[in-house]
Order: sequence, then C-alpha cells, then structure tokens
Amino acid sequence: MLFLCCFATLSVCAQQPTVSIEVDAGRQKGALKPIWAWFGYDEPNYTYMKDGRKLLSELAALSPVPVYVRAHNLMNTGDGTAALKWGSTNMYTEDKDGNPIYSWNIVDSIFDTYINRKMKPLAQIGFMPEALSTNPTPYRHYWKPGVNYKEICTGWAYPPKDYDKWEELIFQWVTHCIQRYGKKEVESWYWELWNEADGYYLMVEDKVKVYCKMYDYASAAVKRALPTAKMGGPHATGGAGEFMRKFIVHCLTEKNEATGKIGAPIDFLAFHAKGYPKFIDNRVRMGMSNQLKDVNRHLKIISSFPELKNIPVIIGESDPEGCAACGMKTDPQNAYRNGTMYSSYTAASIPRILDLDEQYGTNIIGAVNWSFEFENQPWFYGFRELATNGVDKPVLNVFRMLGMMTGNRVEVSGNMAYNAKTIIDSGVRGAATDVNALASRDKKSMGVMLWNYHDEDVAGNTAEVELLLKNIPARKATLHHYRIDQEHSNSYEVWKKMGSPQSPTEQQYAELEKAGQLQLLSAPEKISIQNGALKMNIQLPRQGVSFIRLTY
Repeated sequence: MLFLCCFATLSVCAQQPTVSIEVDAGRQKGALKPIWAWFGYDEPNYTYMKDGRKLLSELAALSPVPVYVRAHNLMNTGDGTAALKWGSTNMYTEDKDGNPIYSWNIVDSIFDTYINRKMKPLAQIGFMPEALSTNPTPYRHYWKPGVNYKEICTGWAYPPKDYDKWEELIFQWVTHCIQRYGKKEVESWYWELWNEADGYYLMVEDKVKVYCKMYDYASAAVKRALPTAKMGGPHATGGAGEFMRKFIVHCLTEKNEATGKIGAPIDFLAFHAKGYPKFIDNRVRMGMSNQLKDVNRHLKIISSFPELKNIPVIIGESDPEGCAACGMKTDPQNAYRNGTMYSSYTAASIPRILDLDEQYGTNIIGAVNWSFEFENQPWFYGFRELATNGVDKPVLNVFRMLGMMTGNRVEVSGNMAYNAKTIIDSGVRGAATDVNALASRDKKSMGVMLWNYHDEDVAGNTAEVELLLKNIPARKATLHHYRIDQEHSNSYEVWKKMGSPQSPTEQQYAELEKAGQLQLLSAPEKISIQNGALKMNIQLPRQGVSFIRLTY
C-alpha cells in the first residue's frame, strides 16, 4: 500500500475536503479514443516558421497516434505574410485573360511540415481566392485585438463568382496532393469545406442554401480527383444546430447543384463547441457549461438520423471560448490562458465530451484544440496558445498526459459531485470543486488523469484525494506521478518570478524551456501490488492536474 501526501503534513491533509475515487481496471468500457490528438489555428504561415516547426514537432511526439492539424486561410490570395487571423498561399490567380494560374509552393510548405512529422492535414477548402470572389474589394483584412471581430470579413469570405473554375481549382489541388504525397497518404486525410458558414465567415444572406451549393461543387471536385477521399462539413458554430440539421437533410435528400442527382457525399460531420468565460469582480469565471451544451446540441441532432449511424464526428474547434488571437489586455476574461486554469479546464472537459459521445451512441473521433502559437508576439500576452516564443505553456502538458493514455477506458467511480449533465445544467459553480478522473489500461500499463477544477479562477482549498486502483493485472509495477500546478510543469510562474522579462537572457530562456515540460511530482518508484489493489492519498491543489502511470 502506498500513501502520497504533498505540500502539507498528514494532519493538515486530513483537514482538507476528501474525495474518494475508485478506478477498476477490470471493468473496461471500450477503446479510449484519442480525440485530443487534433489541433488547429488561423494562421497557416506560422506552420513553417521557427517556433511553429518546434511546436509541431512536440505535438507529433506527444501522441502515439498520428496528430491531425486544421488550419484556416489555406486558399487565400497573398504573398504568405503571416498576421493575426490571416494567412495566404496564393494557390490561385488568373492571367489578364482570366485563365487560371495554379501555384502550390506555399501550401506545399505547410503540408510538407505536417507530413515530415507524420501528422495529417484536416484539409480545409477555404477561403475564396481574390480572383474568384464575388466581392473581392477590399480583400485582405488588417484586424488587431480590440477591433470589432466583423472587420475580418473582407473579400475572402464570399462565395465564388464562377463555380466551375472553383471546382476545377479544388480538383487540381487534390490531384496535386496525390501526386506529391501518394494516394494512400491522401486517403488518410479529411477534406472539409469552409468554416462557420452560419456566422461571419460566409457573407451572404441565405447561408444554408449557398453553403450547400458550395459543398456540392467542392465534394464533387474532391471525389473526382480521389473517389476514396473523406469529405465532410459543415463546421457550424456551436449554436447552429438548425444549420447542421439542414445541411444533413440536403446531403441525404435534396438535389445536388453540381451533379443534378439527389444527395451529396458526407464521410464525416463537423461542428464547433465553445465555452464562455466572463470577467466578473476582478476575476475570471469560466463557462464550461456553454461548451458542453454545444456538444450536446449537435450530438442530439446527428443521432436523430439513423442513416448516419457511426458516421465520424469532428469537433472542429473545441475550446473555452472563441478568439485565440484576443489577448487578456483587450479581453480580460482571457487571463485564464497562461496558467493552470486552462490546464484543469482542458483536463475536465475532454472526458465529459467522451461521456456525451457515449450517451448518444455517436462517434466523435476528434476534438480540435484551437490553439497553436503566435510568432513575434509579447511573452505570455494571453493568447490562446500552447506555447509562447517557443516555451510551452502549462496546458500543453495536459496533452502530454493524455498522450500516455492508451488501450481501453476503464470505469471510474466514487463520491464525485459533478458529471456532464450537472455541468451542462449549472456549470462548476458550487461550493465543491470538480475533482474527478479519466483512466485507461492496456496490457502493460495503466494511466489515471486527475483534476481539481472550478469555474471560478480564485485560490481555494487543496483537495484530499483517496485514490483506489482495483484489479491491476500485476504484482509489481513502476509508478510515475506527474503534476501540473503552481510549482510543476508551469513556465508562466517561473517567468513571473524572473520579473516577467520580455527579452529573457539565454540562461533564462533555457530555464523557461525546462519549466514548460511535463514534470514529475516525485521520483519514479518501484512498488508492490497486493491483491490487485493500490491505494494512494494525493493532495491536489485547486486547478491542478495529476497523472498517475503504472507500468508493469
């Protein structure tokens, strides 16, 4: 029997709120789908820049399965200059006579960066090249944080003026990818049309009708180039349940504008789910309830179509709120992003998404964390990102924990106060924090991720967790205990202790880089397991995350 108690004496531990959690390795619930191995961002040209390449290498390394990457602006006209919420590849222009000119150099640099790291594109057909836009002027935006979000919707956000030319562009792009990367590789990708067409990203009045027409032509082009390609949509916003429903009805029963036949191919469905933090009384209050409501809303609609049983579902953006490029200076509710609040929120939300997926009998295969990095920006500015200036933030270490979870999900029970339904109904707003776990096992290991989360970003009690692991199929094991909290796996706290330097010295940078990695709470330990059971007492600080890994 092993007892662990950290940051306090045993007598103080006994005075803290106690949560009992049991993990039964003998009760397996099916494969634990690695829905977390999906990432995305607005600015595709960051992909092949120094810090972008570094972060993509880290993301590829943290997962035992291929990581999928989704980026906006892959078809935009421009010279490849990166900017907030902007990017371009210049893949399509026209000569003076209106003849197409295709250029794949920049988009190849993006996809090459993924493929060289054994990552997979979630290849977005968007947005509209200037020469094809129905309203091309002005074309590029110069949005900055604090400016009205609608200002980004310039010429790229309009439908094509010539659907035949647009379809041919898509056909040529997919054909080029097959020639460059091989048929088998491209068959493993997901091709998708546009982004949030129900919102700002498609500047027309009848958004459903226009989007469905665009989808008909786009899917026809993709399937003409590669009949076995996986094509889907509509990447509707979280509140756009009726948009999702009408899109499905169109694909199943309505006339296809490109082929003249009934229906359009859908190999997967995609929607977005966002939380809603607020800045109240000089502190951040998160809104996980909103994000889970979005998931619940769309899964309810998808599951109502028996024709779509088991169709893959991708949450194309799955985040605590909506604007990654809005820092905490202009949007104080985003102050949660640098520290452990973002970590614990992420740890607590992913298992609840899996629970809703199980409840509806749907097939979520990915939940895209819309966070990457921003080149040449201030340190810890409060962007929603995984790393700042090449230094990993605490949230990235949650994904490192998840990457060590393999095999089947196993049953977790105990006296926990919150589940998905409770959070949907009222958030994590009660006196008790959400202390819970996600667990998995394979033939040679077990993994248990524990979190202590609350919507209110304030200091609070450390939770005393009585963790019991049952039916462990081994007598001896090696135990690793990893931790994210104020003192571990937390580059932000180290940076603040340095005096918050905007130009760290070489030595400071090395220290920050080390602090950004996933750290052990204690040294690895060889342990004996009696009667298949292991009992642990763990002190878990508010907004902290622990990961227990047994190998045998």
